[in-house]
Amino acid sequence: MKNKFLTICLCLLSVGMFAQAKKPSLMVVPSDSWCTKNRVMEVYYNQGVEEYIPDYKLALLHSDLMNVISKINILMADRGFPLKDLSATMKAINKTNAENNLITSKASGAALAESPLDRVRRTAKSDIILEVDWTINATGPKKSITYNLRALDAYTSKQVAGAQGTGAPSFSADVAVLLEEAVLVNMDSFVNQLQAHFDDLLTNGREVTLDILVFDNGSGVDLETEFDGTELTEVIDNWLAEKTVNHRFSKADATETMTLYESVRIPLYKANGMAQDTDGFARELRTFLKKAPYNLDAKLINRGLGRAALVIGEK
Repeated sequence: MKNKFLTICLCLLSVGMFAQAKKPSLMVVPSDSWCTKNRVMEVYYNQGVEEYIPDYKLALLHSDLMNVISKINILMADRGFPLKDLSATMKAINKTNAENNLITSKASGAALAESPLDRVRRTAKSDIILEVDWTINATGPKKSITYNLRALDAYTSKQVAGAQGTGAPSFSADVAVLLEEAVLVNMDSFVNQLQAHFDDLLTNGREVTLDILVFDNGSGVDLETEFDGTELTEVIDNWLAEKTVNHRFSKADATETMTLYESVRIPLYKANGMAQDTDGFARELRTFLKKAPYNLDAKLINRGLGRAALVIGEK
């Protein structure tokens, strides 16, 4: 009887812990297409290369966009998905203007840039970005809305869910109301796609990218340097095989001074139950390389939510 009671208690505890597990958060933003149509794009110079990116601060001055974001927030919150607010995120970025566009190595002055979009995602720390775009159609006195809603993994920018369609004609002139009427038809399918992605994250880990670089500072250390007969690049391979979920990662490119690891599947949670991210995972590798027999200093560069660079040789 005691064993049966204990079993029931353990089951209830497991269910409770699962229910309390943090669900990935979402943030709604206007799509690049919407921003282009409404002339709210800004120029960003990425190491001298001109790029056009959405100016979310300017976009939020459009009342229709604010209403649409609020409506989608409500629809998703009603289905159990907490959302990060774009407006609040932009205010947080403006308030903490002390952040620099470039992070520079203390010793050599080498620099790696973080784009404004990366900064938005890192500040919001949302797991999924919901991009929305819409067009208003007029048929006599009635109006309808054609919409496109995409869910992008904030760590990889890969599309993980989508919904699109045109709502029935209505006498309503409110964009948010028209959008709600149109979206509800496909909402269940959209939510199911999101849930499938979340289930994959829980089972197979979060997909991130890790850059391993070596500063050319005359130290003589590169990724082919041997420790106890094993090259440094193989040492890192072995560490990743041990720490990733199901030993899953891909070495996309490698030389004696750099290695690019893609599709690195990291656990959603650390051993202590706290949420894991790319920065924390790379920090663990840096701690490992700091110990004997390697005794290597390394600088950690945050390149956004889903990417980090570990630069060996300096800090």
